[in-house]
Amino acid sequence: MGFRWLLQAWVPRRAARLCRAVVFDMGGVLLPSPYARARDWEVWNRVPPGTVQRALICGGDDRPWMKYVRGELTAAEFVQAFAQQCFEITNSPVPVDSFLSDLTSKEMSEQLPVMTEAIRCIRAEGLKTAVLSNNFYLHSGASFLPLDRKQFDVIIESCREGICKPDPRIYMLCLERLGVQPNESIFLDDIGQNLKAAAQLGMSTLKVDDPEVAVKELENFLGFPLRGAVPFTRSVRPTMEIPQVPLQKYLENVLGSHTTGSLLVRQFSHGQSNPTYYVEYGDHRLVLRKKPPGKLLPSAHAVEREYRVLRALAEAGVPVPRVLALCEDSSIIGTPFYLMEYCAGHVYKDPSLPGLEPSQRRAIYTAMNQVLAQIHSVDLKAAGLEDYGKHGNYVQRQVQTWTKQYRATETHTIPAMERLIEWLPLHLPQAHQVTLVHGDFRLDNLIFHPERPQVLAVLDWELSTLGDPISDVAYSCMAHYLPSSFSLLKGLGNCDLTHLGIPTAEEYFRTYCGHMGIPPIEDWNFYMAFSFFRVAAILQGVYKRSLTGQASSATAESGGKQAESMADLAWDFATKEGFRVFKAMPAMKPSGRPYSTWAWQGPFPRRSYVTVPHSSSAPAHLILSPEGLSDRAQDLYRRLRRFMDAHIYPAEQALRDHQVSQTRWTPHPLVEELKVKAKSEGLWNLFLPLETDPEVRYGAGLTNLEYAHLCELMGMSLHAPEIFNCSAPDTGNMEVLLRYGTEEQKERWLQPLLDGEIRSCFAMTEPQVASSDATNIESSIVEEGGFYILNGHKWWISGALDPRCRLCVFMGKTNPGAPRHKQQSMLLVPMDTPGVTVTRPLSVYGLDDPPGEVPRGFWEALGRAGHDPGRHCHVPS
Repeated sequence: MGFRWLLQAWVPRRAARLCRAVVFDMGGVLLPSPYARARDWEVWNRVPPGTVQRALICGGDDRPWMKYVRGELTAAEFVQAFAQQCFEITNSPVPVDSFLSDLTSKEMSEQLPVMTEAIRCIRAEGLKTAVLSNNFYLHSGASFLPLDRKQFDVIIESCREGICKPDPRIYMLCLERLGVQPNESIFLDDIGQNLKAAAQLGMSTLKVDDPEVAVKELENFLGFPLRGAVPFTRSVRPTMEIPQVPLQKYLENVLGSHTTGSLLVRQFSHGQSNPTYYVEYGDHRLVLRKKPPGKLLPSAHAVEREYRVLRALAEAGVPVPRVLALCEDSSIIGTPFYLMEYCAGHVYKDPSLPGLEPSQRRAIYTAMNQVLAQIHSVDLKAAGLEDYGKHGNYVQRQVQTWTKQYRATETHTIPAMERLIEWLPLHLPQAHQVTLVHGDFRLDNLIFHPERPQVLAVLDWELSTLGDPISDVAYSCMAHYLPSSFSLLKGLGNCDLTHLGIPTAEEYFRTYCGHMGIPPIEDWNFYMAFSFFRVAAILQGVYKRSLTGQASSATAESGGKQAESMADLAWDFATKEGFRVFKAMPAMKPSGRPYSTWAWQGPFPRRSYVTVPHSSSAPAHLILSPEGLSDRAQDLYRRLRRFMDAHIYPAEQALRDHQVSQTRWTPHPLVEELKVKAKSEGLWNLFLPLETDPEVRYGAGLTNLEYAHLCELMGMSLHAPEIFNCSAPDTGNMEVLLRYGTEEQKERWLQPLLDGEIRSCFAMTEPQVASSDATNIESSIVEEGGFYILNGHKWWISGALDPRCRLCVFMGKTNPGAPRHKQQSMLLVPMDTPGVTVTRPLSVYGLDDPPGEVPRGFWEALGRAGHDPGRHCHVPS
């Protein structure tokens, strides 16, 4: 009762409504106070009281402590200087080294639980969090920041930035990285002068003398609870509010008029489709699940079906929440909804299951596998679910349904989705058993017992129907193929599953087949392609709803934009399935010419990726002559051919003469003139594929098939590719930057490359190893002190000696302890970085690599840093 009363009694201040970020100091706020610890240490070591505090605060900006937290002193240098300062205060030796050890001990490194819970609640409400700490480097060279970094959107460490509190610059740096104004933030610290500096900038401030008291004051400021909140819930977002008076009357009818007390409604932070709420009324803890507001797609968000299947499954013994009532009257809260009992337990949002032992992780996945088999084993007739869906052709109908849903919410062209929409119907699997299928079965839709690996409840039955059970198994394995950094659904793609104790997707599927008593299937890759295709369609719908304010999740806008990533993953599996089918086909004699020059004539050229022979009524799309290209591609081809005839072929002799002259290392002026002319005629950056540049902002928007014909034409001259800005290695480097570069990197490197103002190179091959297998790479990349240190010897680096070369894409090992295919990274290295040494040009058959020479393969050695610390290549991190 006390918690509910607090929630209703709070009246948020205007400042709270403006607050978008909470910034925490570390020591004395998130961690125990170092000053209190210093007093205890002085007693234990018989040091005069107040010595340490006096040394910490006296002496101005050049005192040892301030220089230490600015990163100007190493740990050893600080101990020596601080010991001398303390000696001058006490006139006797002070064991400062033990003080530093005590200050960084395990006891002092454990985050205060009250602050951990507060941060979780703050982030659940959608506010940003940051830690702004005056910290320092340890003897090991690592910075002292014993916090879970995932708790914070921004981390500012004084020793890494070279400035510290109360310098106004460090506060502004923190606010800039948070993307908020000073009056949109509140700063918590235990030192008055630090708070004063923040307040002068316009930040709200809160002095922390007692963390428990501080959390209460922060609650009052923010206007929502920071303790005792239901996990994974937050205050109801303004666009998703429901009328509480009619809801309370409805609850009284369902629960009985004797039920009294305050009504508490909070919204679950997860749930991308149907809005889900936590409801507390009297002694009852309930979950309300409703349709989203606004105009919806036909048959979507059917809470009535969810209610029906939950009732049936509870009677069949499947672990699901107990449902209480279904309300189809939209006049109560605006849309139909149903009520079920709240099931307390553990929801694992991270599939890597951090904090558990390997045996515990395997047990969790085994329990997940068993309950899925239990769902698929439900007797449909006995459960009254024989008419819960159509029998047969499930996957075919699902492909049609999700294609239709995708088209209805399409906001822009996703090339991979276009390919999948064409490919999936042509590769449908053979019919499997018809069972009840969940439709969205994954780890974070399960509630586990808090103490043992037992599934207490399976949630989110919106997509359930009768269908192919293998689709559920594949869907539950999607996390195995997603990266752990994926913003919407965390994955296991870059995890060592053996070390974690988590079964691989193959092991998981074999275990399922054992539970069901069925043999494994061959077309697993199809089911994975179908699963990711369906998720892409769902995310596209979520994104479309976010644009109209109908989405139920706060992450809908960012999550919906992941549709393209899901579609790309789906196409990867489709490709694998295509190779499997191809390899399984019997050897056939080649036919005369089983190809067609037909091509799509729409606004965006489209390709067929069919991996089995077409019927005579469905021609393949392998275009063997330019006449089969789209009108737009044919026009580019004709204009390119005219340019080659008029300008490039006549210039070839002059360019050949230049490449054997003494001035060959200087680009020929004629090449630069022709580049300007090619750009003016729209024959520029022809290489950028439609998949990478779907909005055709940077290149010609050609498919690979279309570009192949233009590439063949440009290949008739050694000098043509550069003139059209289509020469390696710049083409690959530009595509990498466009796909994966930050906005800053694109501005600094991509745009000049696209404009033809600079050149680049790619450093991979090494003299001592077979570098075509990148797992052999030996060059090291080590992050240290805000820099990356590169150490290695590279050669055969195309274009590195071109005087216009400004950027090197460098491949090296960042994690030698990882699995051999996951040890490598690529860094962008400016060619003028200190430590990069170009030794000499190498030649093959007497040819070297001056600008414009093709094939670009007669290269040079780069970055021969050896193991001399003075010759490392330092790249800012």
